[in-house]
Amino acid sequence: MSPEHAAKLRALVHGRTAAALGTLHEGAPFVSMAPFALLPDGSAFVVHVSGLAGHTKDMRADPRVSLLVMQAEGEGTDTQALARVSVQGEATQCPRGSPEEARARAAYLARFPEAGPLTSFGDFAFFAIRPVQARFVAGFAQAMSATGETLAKALAA
Repeated sequence: MSPEHAAKLRALVHGRTAAALGTLHEGAPFVSMAPFALLPDGSAFVVHVSGLAGHTKDMRADPRVSLLVMQAEGEGTDTQALARVSVQGEATQCPRGSPEEARARAAYLARFPEAGPLTSFGDFAFFAIRPVQARFVAGFAQAMSATGETLAKALAA
């Protein structure tokens, strides 16, 4: 990935606050919206989800997930040229009181300070979604694949 593409990817992911989260629901694809943050080293996306949500139950049953972060429509760009990254990853619930949960909480609250009260609700949990691979489309005819490691390096703050 060129430095220019890495900068565009970083701007896209850091500039958006919600992703389409794809999970496996009873063996079938299920997509929902999830606000997300990134760990500072870019190694994982962090979501804070309710135990009542279908996607939370799905991640607990099967950690394989996908995230889609996309440039907003209406920015004067042809729909086919919208920048987007589709990430395949593995979701792991951060154990309560663990250093991993503390890192996830810090990253999430840095991005969503208004979510502070929700973090004390017992049925909510932090999940770290560690990328395995990704497909980044920087614009029309600018598609590239990346490993999880390459993606993390591009997204690191």
